[in-house]
Amino acid sequence: MTQVEESVEVGVPVHTAYNQWTQFETFPEFMGGVKSVEQRTDTLTHWVTDVNGVHREFDAEITEQIPDERVAWTTVGGEARQSGVVTFHRLDDDHTKVMLQMVFEPEGLAETVGDRLGFVKRQTKGDLKRFKEFIEERGLETGGWRGVVV
Repeated sequence: MTQVEESVEVGVPVHTAYNQWTQFETFPEFMGGVKSVEQRTDTLTHWVTDVNGVHREFDAEITEQIPDERVAWTTVGGEARQSGVVTFHRLDDDHTKVMLQMVFEPEGLAETVGDRLGFVKRQTKGDLKRFKEFIEERGLETGGWRGVVV
């Protein structure tokens, strides 16, 4: 089991950062290796990824979602085993800290070696940096889901 924790400060209000993060189908625009995310229900998404030649398809279930505070998930079925939480921390009216904590189980030689070489940590850091660029360039979210899941 591997744990990753990364954060980034973004120059948008907390509600803007949170709303954008709930637009899972936009993740391929800033997450490396994510080919598509399909929102199937309010709490279920289907992911297709290709990271360093390792293709995966899996479903992720939202286990907790509190507007402007957190989104937690765990994978269900499929080939990937991971869970995590993204939290949103108001720094001031126009700045938010986005923190990602994730636990995953590498499978196979390629993922195990990549994990030991710090690939997932670098990938996560890059994804958050690209999220920052994505939301700051837009200034506004592409949408938002304000439902609560507990």
